[in-house]
Amino acid sequence: MKTSIWLCLTLIASALALSACSAPKEPEASAAPDDVAIESGTDYHSFSNPSEILVKHINLDLNADFSQKSLIGRAQLSFERVEQKATELILDTRDLTIKNVTVNDKPVDYTLKPADENLGAALHIDVGKRATQVTVHYQTSPSASGVQWLTPAQTAGKQHPFLFTQAQAIHARSFIPLQDSPQVRVTYNATIRTPKELLAVMSASNDPNTPRDGVYEFTMPQPIPSYLIALAVGDLRFMPMGERTGVYAEPSILQAAAAEFEDTESMLELTEEKYGAYSWDRYDLLILPPSFPFGGMENPRLSFITPTVIAGDKSLVSLIAHELAHSWSGNTVTNATWRDLWLNEGFTTYLTYRIMEMIYGTDRYNMEAVLGYQDLQAAIARLPENDQILAIDLRGRNPDDVFSTIPYEKGALFLRELEMKIGRDNFDQFLLDYFDAFAFKSITTDEFIAYLDNTLLKTYSNELSKTRIQEWIFAPGIPQDAPVPSSDAFVFVDNERDAWLSGDIPVTDIISETWTVHQWLYFLNNMPNELSPQQLAELDATFAFTQSKNNEIAHSWLMIAVSNEYKPAYDRLYSYLTSIGRNKLVKPLYEALSKTPEGKAFAKKAFEEAKPGYHPLTIRANEGFVD
Repeated sequence: MKTSIWLCLTLIASALALSACSAPKEPEASAAPDDVAIESGTDYHSFSNPSEILVKHINLDLNADFSQKSLIGRAQLSFERVEQKATELILDTRDLTIKNVTVNDKPVDYTLKPADENLGAALHIDVGKRATQVTVHYQTSPSASGVQWLTPAQTAGKQHPFLFTQAQAIHARSFIPLQDSPQVRVTYNATIRTPKELLAVMSASNDPNTPRDGVYEFTMPQPIPSYLIALAVGDLRFMPMGERTGVYAEPSILQAAAAEFEDTESMLELTEEKYGAYSWDRYDLLILPPSFPFGGMENPRLSFITPTVIAGDKSLVSLIAHELAHSWSGNTVTNATWRDLWLNEGFTTYLTYRIMEMIYGTDRYNMEAVLGYQDLQAAIARLPENDQILAIDLRGRNPDDVFSTIPYEKGALFLRELEMKIGRDNFDQFLLDYFDAFAFKSITTDEFIAYLDNTLLKTYSNELSKTRIQEWIFAPGIPQDAPVPSSDAFVFVDNERDAWLSGDIPVTDIISETWTVHQWLYFLNNMPNELSPQQLAELDATFAFTQSKNNEIAHSWLMIAVSNEYKPAYDRLYSYLTSIGRNKLVKPLYEALSKTPEGKAFAKKAFEEAKPGYHPLTIRANEGFVD
């Protein structure tokens, strides 16, 4: 969620796999019981009852109706009874119109409970004593939180409409009635009906040669959590990048995307060599329109990717490494609840750095690690202490609040410390064994700690400390003496920046001809908070930052422009905010603009123009800055 922008971990015996589906409690979004201990494995963000009746397979038959902006059809759920006397199945829904519910084509009783602001509405279904399947006939809302419908004008080709889903964290319930908890893993089949000129793709078995006939069949044979069920429909074409990898995109950006991400097959092969066989058959990419709210989303077999990383020089392809890494950490071994997200994203971020090193070398690995560490420092300076904890308490909150730099970069830094203390080869073996031992399971933080007790802490008792591990996971901030990444490539950048700031050299004498994008980001991100109008003008005239076509560099420069009210960059700022929906890039700008009345008025104007094309998640994340 991705993404993209941010892993996974361990269960204990297969006998515990079912107990991870802990007894549901109908949570109250307004209640944050700080004085009550968190029950490990309890999903406070799902109404469902997998400890009594557990859904194992979903069979979808949906029509993508662009005129109504609705998915219309049915979901047949196959389940098993964990409690043999259980007769009621509870599903999660959000803004769904339930038309009827049947067992063996006969209507059964059901109740749709009142909606909770964060969690949606619980659907209670009487399944009797013997049924093993139930079918829910339903229709999604045009404003479903997990589905975005784009007009032709909002796409790259401007000729056809587009839709895509984004289920993480709990938005699958807005387009499928299901047990919307990461501890519930299902297989699924789907039939998707679309206008004949469009192609449907899913996080499932996609056939690159499928005929465009308006009816598309999909199978996902491996059990996945609900947040990884994904669908997109649009004017899509396919281009292979290797034996098992390829890219889907609108025709106008297909070749650029394939060229940008041509190293994906090599990433896949090298990751397999290090961490075990790839479990998902193919690994393809789908390039979405710019409104996609994340950098990427690790939907299995088909990662959803923002076009903002197509820079023309492969400088931002760490995002692809990240989404690929999820195929091991996150998709295969999954967090059981959203409190445990760091097990997903921290491991994946660690693997991302390692993949980038294998493909592009140690210098790039070090530079990206330094930038990630600085992001972590900034997050800790900004966030309250409770939100700096890896095993975060999200009770009474929207689970989307878990997505910050903390689970990604702090989690990765924790693993980097483990690696440094026991040695890289030993830690790689631990990861290989770990991914194999807990494949296709969802685990909690406590289960991961128990696994560490029986593996690394037992084998390396002189190198590792249980107290230190507890501090990493349950205390805010960065532990004292944690590893600090460094890069020789940035020392020269510091020297050049400092020489210019002190007036020792003019800006035109900065020696930057060989700088990489990472060095440019480091150069900008470490500028002082205040620069004079003359300094800003000199930088812009020399390096044309305002017109940069690299979205990350443009973002860093525009943040500086907002902080210093550098008005020559504001036309670009406006077009940036109204053409990109990736929340990582637009949210900090809206937040910075909101700090002054003039900036807030500017932000409000841009937001109102951009809002029809923004994803619901981007709207929710930013509307508070312009109120």
